[in-house]
Amino acid sequence: MSWTTANRNAAVDVVFAKAPILPVIVIDTLEQAVPLARALVKGGLPVLEVTLRTPVALEAMRRIANEVEGAVLGAGTVLTPADLEAAAAAGCSFAISPGATPALYHAADTSPIAWLPAVATASEVMQGLAHGHQRFKFFPAVSSGGIPALKGFAGPFPQVRFCPTGGIDAKTAPDFLAQPNVGTVGGSWMLPKDAVASGDWGKIEALAREAAALRR
Repeated sequence: MSWTTANRNAAVDVVFAKAPILPVIVIDTLEQAVPLARALVKGGLPVLEVTLRTPVALEAMRRIANEVEGAVLGAGTVLTPADLEAAAAAGCSFAISPGATPALYHAADTSPIAWLPAVATASEVMQGLAHGHQRFKFFPAVSSGGIPALKGFAGPFPQVRFCPTGGIDAKTAPDFLAQPNVGTVGGSWMLPKDAVASGDWGKIEALAREAAALRR
């Protein structure tokens, strides 16, 4: 893929537009992967960020990519160029990091999938802009200034849009989504640990449906 700022923006904006909430998913067992993903998609949250935090994450991604119709699959917690390459090989269409490094910016230039770096400060936004990126994860959103920070970024960086993630819940998500420079919001409140552990996919589907209706 030959990435330009314009086609990077277009690729990420397509993802942003599919749902107001991006579920941040930790999969502990392979048996959870497909039914959990199906519950989220059925509830109206088709864009799925499966984090690379467990040993089964990559195989879970492969199963979701092959078996869950309508899922738009992404990898989260991408820390290295090797992670980015593995995410693409597992069937992901995008990848997200909790920060950014020169090595990842370089690898993203030739990656076959779109990559969303994370920023927490104006200096980090400027570094991303210098690498041709205008779409970022804002992380950790709440502890990095939340909505006031996003409003502050809007002045000097009118071309930038964000996916704020970290510390956001069902109550606060609509206020984040109301910001003009926010494309979607990441969170995990629709994935309570007890429901995932017990396989209560109906509960997760219901919570996903509530989350999908949060955009004002």
